[in-house]
Amino acid sequence: MAPNPRNRRAVLSEAELRDLYVDQKLTIDQIATRFSLASTTISRRLTDLGVPARRRGPLPGRRCSIDDQPRQWTAELAYAVGLITTDGCLSKDGRHLTMTSKDIDLLETVRRCLGVTARITLSTNPRPIHRLQWGDLLFHRWLNEVGLMPAKSLKLGPLGVPDEWMRDFLRGCIDGDGSSRTPTATTRSRIPRTSTRAYVYTRVYLSLVSASPRFVEWLRETLRRVAGVSGEVSVRQLAGRNDIWRLRYAKREALRLLRWMYYAPDLPCLRRKRDIAEVFLEPRGRPARRGPGRPMVV
Repeated sequence: MAPNPRNRRAVLSEAELRDLYVDQKLTIDQIATRFSLASTTISRRLTDLGVPARRRGPLPGRRCSIDDQPRQWTAELAYAVGLITTDGCLSKDGRHLTMTSKDIDLLETVRRCLGVTARITLSTNPRPIHRLQWGDLLFHRWLNEVGLMPAKSLKLGPLGVPDEWMRDFLRGCIDGDGSSRTPTATTRSRIPRTSTRAYVYTRVYLSLVSASPRFVEWLRETLRRVAGVSGEVSVRQLAGRNDIWRLRYAKREALRLLRWMYYAPDLPCLRRKRDIAEVFLEPRGRPARRGPGRPMVV
């Protein structure tokens, strides 16, 4: 008798499931992610096949650490870690990770960078937002060793990100919970006083906010060392709420960081923020002579 097409667990191959769960020692959550199914579906199929479930937690005699699944730092991994640092959530169960964003293309980029197969869902409570959740025990533990943790907003501190990947990590942080702004301002000439000629110029700012001052100070000192920028830190205090710390770079330092972190045209990034920075990525030549008004941004 042919399997019922509505019974999704019946179409899972016994040989493949035994190989993944028994031989390769993958968790039920990891297998569910691979097949884009619920964990309970995989669990019930294993029960149907008579495969005994392993107890939760690390396998006996095997220490779960960064060495269990060697991860070589890449631009994609560093970018994803930056996103998770500022806009992701590590669950307390030690295996699930969640990201939410109004930009579905940002979550699609995370999926590509990390090879995640879980589906992106849409929530409309209280406002429309996209959500990506997946299970990966070893990656969760690896992130713990890097310095991330559940409920990290107030506890975040220095992270184990190598200096050579800081530009990608910073780009992920900015795409997650930072901003690059280019407000246009207008000033009028004061020489001569009777002149009504207006000069329009564009300023550029790069900023990142966090509720953890230790993380902000670590990031500032790291960027000072590897990128040669100082920035400024300010704090916003609101009654009955946690303080919000802001690390901001302006003018030449913002330009330097933008050109530093967008060092190639095909990097993983949030397109709308890249578009804001695009006009500043190529240095402009200075004019032959200084005219009246504010100097141009170069």
